[in-house]
Amino acid sequence: MVTSDQRRRQLAREKYARQQQRREESRRKAKRRNTVIAAALAVVLAAGGAVYASVALTGDDSPKDNAAGSDGSASGPTPSQSQSSGAEPKMSVDAKATYAMALKTNEGDITITMDAAKTPRTVNSFHHLAGKKYFDGTKCHRLTTQGIFVLQCGDPKGDGTGGPGYTIPDENLDALGKADAQGSVTYPAGTVAMANTGQPGSGGSQFFLVYKDTKLPPSYTPFGKIDAAGLKVVQDVAAAGVTGGATDGAPKKAVTIEKATVAKK
Repeated sequence: MVTSDQRRRQLAREKYARQQQRREESRRKAKRRNTVIAAALAVVLAAGGAVYASVALTGDDSPKDNAAGSDGSASGPTPSQSQSSGAEPKMSVDAKATYAMALKTNEGDITITMDAAKTPRTVNSFHHLAGKKYFDGTKCHRLTTQGIFVLQCGDPKGDGTGGPGYTIPDENLDALGKADAQGSVTYPAGTVAMANTGQPGSGGSQFFLVYKDTKLPPSYTPFGKIDAAGLKVVQDVAAAGVTGGATDGAPKKAVTIEKATVAKK
């Protein structure tokens, strides 16, 4: 015959067993949840590595993204930017004109032709920032040499997280033609496009210079074309590779924009 004391001990053991079972189940659920989160992060990081930027090509304005980086369908890393005023500058450029952005760098001069008729708000933003000497003394912080082929610049922090404190809308996204089955278009060598965070309308001040034809989703505003001499400068930087022998990171041949100006042609 089971005594009341024995019964109490049995009930206590059963209660303890139930508690242990619940704890174990909670641990299993947490482990599964963490595994899912880790897998999702891996996908995000892989995407970012592919173009903040989202070229993603990503940063605060994101080839991290987000040169092609935030960009799921790119086969390599992505292009990817906070500083200055909080509102997009008022329109001050001639929306029917062509402008030239001249970048004087320690590695050579790069001139970028910009068509305000196609990308008026992008050109207006660069005109405004250059006038404020925003780019002067900044480094081109990211070079990618596999999957996508871009040099990313325009971050005042020099680490892919800086931007002007405002964003500008995407423009001219259909300029490079219809996307292929993988959702990508070709950004030809010499193209200059906006980096972003991987989200629409998230461009800031970061931009990327394409030095070799690159497949990316049509998510990055193509707003300029590098002159032949400037393209040679970027290609020479790319030929020197990435610091530490990686395929995505700071260029081994450091590039500093000593002065940037934008003028009507």
